[in-house]
Amino acid sequence: MSVCVVGSIAFDSIETPFGKRERALGGTAVHFALAASFFTDVRLVGVVGEDFSAEELHLLESRGIDLRDVERVDGGKTFFWRGRYGYDLNVAETLETQLNVFAQFAPRLSAASKRARTLFLGNIQPGLQRAVRAQCTGARLVALDSMNYWIESARDELVRAISEIDCLLLNDAEARQLTQQPNLVRAARTIRSWGPRTVVTKLGEYGAYLFGEHGFFGLPGYPLEDARDPTGAGDTFAGGFLGYLAARGEEEPTDDALRCAMTYGSVIASFNVEGLGTERVQSLSREEIEERFAQFRRFTHFEPIPEAAR
Repeated sequence: MSVCVVGSIAFDSIETPFGKRERALGGTAVHFALAASFFTDVRLVGVVGEDFSAEELHLLESRGIDLRDVERVDGGKTFFWRGRYGYDLNVAETLETQLNVFAQFAPRLSAASKRARTLFLGNIQPGLQRAVRAQCTGARLVALDSMNYWIESARDELVRAISEIDCLLLNDAEARQLTQQPNLVRAARTIRSWGPRTVVTKLGEYGAYLFGEHGFFGLPGYPLEDARDPTGAGDTFAGGFLGYLAARGEEEPTDDALRCAMTYGSVIASFNVEGLGTERVQSLSREEIEERFAQFRRFTHFEPIPEAAR
């Protein structure tokens, strides 16, 4: 089963205490698509400028990502972001944002993309998210991500978009801001009352929580000795999460499937932060993913000690 992702394609200039890159390949849709491509076919909907080279296109196509719905604007420039991190990698300082061709982005979906069974609406204007959702009549699992900018500037439209989807992914601060609830359990309950069956809150290096019809599931962050750059980790998590579920092809994911999807998302996101931009995920293998998945299972599992032995 294929998954369709709609979102930004970008060049990122990144500086952390552990390295620096100029115009690295990035953007929500790119991070998501690279992660999801380990599990299923991916159709990417986005826009780039004339400066987006054949080399970047080839990289994405080499991972089996379908780029037929990527619009190229002659004479235009691709979305650009420049940011800097200190030793606290949870905090990004935005130094420069150039929307360029992304400012006029109007997603154009082919018939094949509209038929995709799984749809991820990346961080774009909520009205556009709703318009895309309305076109994708074949989607059986629709997930959405957003950010504080849209919560502040278009909250009512965002809530309407959320009411039309199955799964919402936000970081913990965004979930609290959106619902005006200081507690994540209450925030998730509020969001689920709007329509989504599943709410995933991302906690950065501290892991992720899932709230759904079957209750609560939580995972810690994978313990890393070498974290270099968190850019795109949340989108990479979403790609692993939804890519795995899309590959299963279930009408409605089971509790066990959602837990495995959470773990695969966390695993690939942990690899993402080991390199700058998308570099580590570009070189990642399925064997490495499965090995770390097995490690995740080992360190999050325990058996109760029999009462007589306590």
